Amino acid sequence: MEEQTVFTPQSQPSQPGQVTSPVVPPISEPQIEQPAPSPGNLSRKPGIPFGKILRVFIGLLVILLILTIFIGVILPKFGSKKVSNVTLTYWGLWENKAVMQSIISEFERENPTISVEYSKEDIKEYRERLETRIANGSGPDIFRFHNTWYPMLSSDLLPIPTNIISREQFKEKYFSVAARDLIKNGAIYGLPFNIDALALFINNDKLSAAGVSIPSTWNDFITASQTLTIKDQDGKIQTAGASIGTFENVSHAPDIISLLFVQNGVDTLDISQNSQRVSDALDFYTSFAKGDGAVWNGTLDNSILSFSQGNTAMIFAYSWDYFTIKALNPDLEFQIAPVPQLTSDNPTNLASYWADGISVKSKHQREALLFLKFLAEESSKEKLYTEEAKTRFFGEIYPETRLASKLEDDPTLSIFVKQAGSATSSYFVDSTHDNGLNDKLNNYLKDSVNATLGGSSPQSATETLIKGFSQVIFLYEQEQ
Repeated sequence: MEEQTVFTPQSQPSQPGQVTSPVVPPISEPQIEQPAPSPGNLSRKPGIPFGKILRVFIGLLVILLILTIFIGVILPKFGSKKVSNVTLTYWGLWENKAVMQSIISEFERENPTISVEYSKEDIKEYRERLETRIANGSGPDIFRFHNTWYPMLSSDLLPIPTNIISREQFKEKYFSVAARDLIKNGAIYGLPFNIDALALFINNDKLSAAGVSIPSTWNDFITASQTLTIKDQDGKIQTAGASIGTFENVSHAPDIISLLFVQNGVDTLDISQNSQRVSDALDFYTSFAKGDGAVWNGTLDNSILSFSQGNTAMIFAYSWDYFTIKALNPDLEFQIAPVPQLTSDNPTNLASYWADGISVKSKHQREALLFLKFLAEESSKEKLYTEEAKTRFFGEIYPETRLASKLEDDPTLSIFVKQAGSATSSYFVDSTHDNGLNDKLNNYLKDSVNATLGGSSPQSATETLIKGFSQVIFLYEQEQ
């Protein structure tokens, strides 16, 4: 509402008397001259004191100056952190860049300020290269690592905060073996990229020709392997019933022995607590390559090559060995069965798999965690599986129990999925190429197998194995 101007009446001065004639006027009361009106009585609009106006004006100038500095100098500094582009480096091992790019592109669309550079690394000397690069500050933000590598990488892995995934969510989402391997001291250090479990590969033609059923127990396996073994008149093996008993020419020999360990109640994290059971497992393993009942020996070709050529009836292998066998012999017909058990009542299996983790030295940990979370989403896993299956027979087996259940009817993958639920892990595994914990322990295991095959007692070989195991584990525990 506009302010109305108020006027105050002005005081009027008295007018002097006028002369009307030359006649002298009569004497009257003397007139008193009225004073001139004072300036304060002049009419004007009510005003604000000048001092107050000055203070308000100065205050407005100060506020304007502060706003100018904030908007022009301070705010852009904060804003630049929010909108600046970040590039993450992601190291993988098996997937080609074209396969991973479909997932990465979707993440980048949802997060336009984050770019991801994927690098498919060579497995040779990968673990050493990874640790060296992380140590000198040039390593990846996100990287792949084997489920057994925590003792070697404990100082390099960033604990995953609960706003990404809690322990309860982790245990509910993934197979139980993952919690054993990736949750340490209450913290989560990686999210599984895949899952795999040792299985039994069987040549269909050999099985049918011998009239042998798929063995479900180790007693059945002994009988089946001996029946399937064909020797010449000199006792030389022409067709091996099963590739088991030696070390150098048996793919996954450490894994098979680990399977025997865990089925026999050995704690693979500390085998010294079960020396007799370790000895029994070594004795049983090597028995398949000793004496007249041998079904395998050290002169034969590598087990996977021999199986691919049709010269071995049964081998132990993982899902990814399927690709190798099909590449070597596309026409070979074989089936995949569960590994033998001591008893069928309480199955125990062996898992070997890979996970993704965040470097503790990453300069972009927040963004890296966002990407790791995105990779672990079910929609991302399903899309990745689809992309992988475009270039090979199947994708990586889902490590999430709910997603993996979708593969239970798959004729190739169902066995691996079903066994994953009852699987545990072991440091004695091959094909990690770590030149560290796994390979050092496997060398001790190899020596124990060869010593037993050479005539040493299983007990003596076990003592040497336990000493070597303790030394290696102590070495990496000291580095944590």
